[in-house]
Amino acid sequence: MTSTPHPCAGPLARAGRAPLRDPVAIRTALLLLLGLGLVCVPLSGSPVRAEPRQSIKAPLAPRSLLLDATVIADGRICAVGERGHVLISSDGGQSWRQVLVPTRATLTGVTFQDGALGWAVGHDAVILRTRDGGETWDRVYADPEDHRPLFDVWFRDERNGFAIGAYGLCLRSNDGGQNWEPVVVSPEEWHLHQMARSPAGALFIAAEAGQIYRSDDGGETWTALPSPYDGSFFGVMSLGESDLMVYGLRGHVFRSEDAGTTWRPLPTDTVATLADGLRLEDGRILLAGLAGTLLVGDPSQGGDFQPVPGPGRRGVWAVVQVESKALVCFGEGGATRLSLDTP
Repeated sequence: MTSTPHPCAGPLARAGRAPLRDPVAIRTALLLLLGLGLVCVPLSGSPVRAEPRQSIKAPLAPRSLLLDATVIADGRICAVGERGHVLISSDGGQSWRQVLVPTRATLTGVTFQDGALGWAVGHDAVILRTRDGGETWDRVYADPEDHRPLFDVWFRDERNGFAIGAYGLCLRSNDGGQNWEPVVVSPEEWHLHQMARSPAGALFIAAEAGQIYRSDDGGETWTALPSPYDGSFFGVMSLGESDLMVYGLRGHVFRSEDAGTTWRPLPTDTVATLADGLRLEDGRILLAGLAGTLLVGDPSQGGDFQPVPGPGRRGVWAVVQVESKALVCFGEGGATRLSLDTP
């Protein structure tokens, strides 16, 4: 079965590098339609420290392609996307303001450690850090000559974290982002899409072509888990000590209750690729993806997923809950606030 690479992995390669294994990607296809095709090559040499270009103030930034978002500890929302757009909302996604950052590269992932310390990653292997809740950002790492985008960033605490991306790119910092070193997750160099940590302390990565990786030593070493599917996984969620869920291409969702040793499929009744997921305040799971797909399932009741009204046909790459009955979806067309219309 043909699988889909990560949404922001480029479909081309520099001379001498094999092209992507898969012909179509979620965000890649969209970016190509927007005239934003990319190039992916392997890591080479030291990161480039050229003077960064600042993002440009854009009145329509809240309607631009947004690829990730998170709720900050103080209740504000931070969203990131194309052209280095970083947006902040202080009213649950009803209005947005853009903050300028030292990059124009497409940003693909964002996370906050608390109400002040946060991180964003994206193309050019750029890593940004904020210490004031997203008001100002510093570029702490970038390697434009590499051209492999980063897709996700995760920090255990204020000093120890990882950034992962295309062709097996994995960077680790143990000094709060001042320095980054490469980590080998797999010699096969599959695209690494998303990272999560279980309450038991295990780290998991959802990856291209059905690959799922686990580390039991804080990311020092990684093991490929038995996979229930050969299509790409774009997300991984920890539901408990040993309870795990992965989701991705063509609506496939699988659950493991033994930390990834065995898996069982969860029905979704969709072939839409699923790009993001979150645990709702009531304990249920919401998954989001292409064609405005939103699904809700209750893991305590077996986890079968049912559709709920979404933002039309626009693809959703990220979703956050802002109130008990309100969501904000991010993707094509920017940010869309909608009611969580479920029983």
